[in-house]
Amino acid sequence: MPSVRRFSVPRPVGVSPEGTTPATARAAPARKPAGAVVGVVLAAGLALGGCEYTYDDGRSYAASAGAEATAAPGPLFTRDPLTRDPVGQDELDGWVARTLPEAPQPAVHIGAGVLAAGEVRSDASPVLVTGTYALTLACRSQRRVNFTVRSDTLTLVDLGLRCGINRENVIYLSAPTVLTVTVEARTEANYAFRLRKL
Repeated sequence: MPSVRRFSVPRPVGVSPEGTTPATARAAPARKPAGAVVGVVLAAGLALGGCEYTYDDGRSYAASAGAEATAAPGPLFTRDPLTRDPVGQDELDGWVARTLPEAPQPAVHIGAGVLAAGEVRSDASPVLVTGTYALTLACRSQRRVNFTVRSDTLTLVDLGLRCGINRENVIYLSAPTVLTVTVEARTEANYAFRLRKL
């Protein structure tokens, strides 16, 4: 009996032994070892962590630390309300000297006083020659003090002044004039004004 030789036929490309096609066959994705990924990340972190750029700008560390310490805002302090309480007649001159310090031009008229609550006081200047004048107003009280400055025909200043803040007005007189300064306070107050020629 003649011998039969068997030949193995090569399987078509893309066909599995079970006869499935590539559309239905699912290949398991290849997995990379997790240890390799962690090792790469750690190596990159160590490499970047070792890089540092420094330069010398001439400042010492102590100086920069002091500058940072002073950059923080300091505590806020409120104004002591007692500094607005009016002083007595015996302390009035000292308060006026502190409130209206010396100016380059001499004063042509000055007035100051102590007012009781609800009191109104008027003070007339001498005859002022034509020109420009600076009128400085100041007061010391827990409430506003009203100042009115008038000539024979005009009201030049009508102001409710908050005490603790000086106010200066510039006034031009086109003819010789007498100015009347009227001061009114709803509570006890000190007032002061100074008129000087510019």
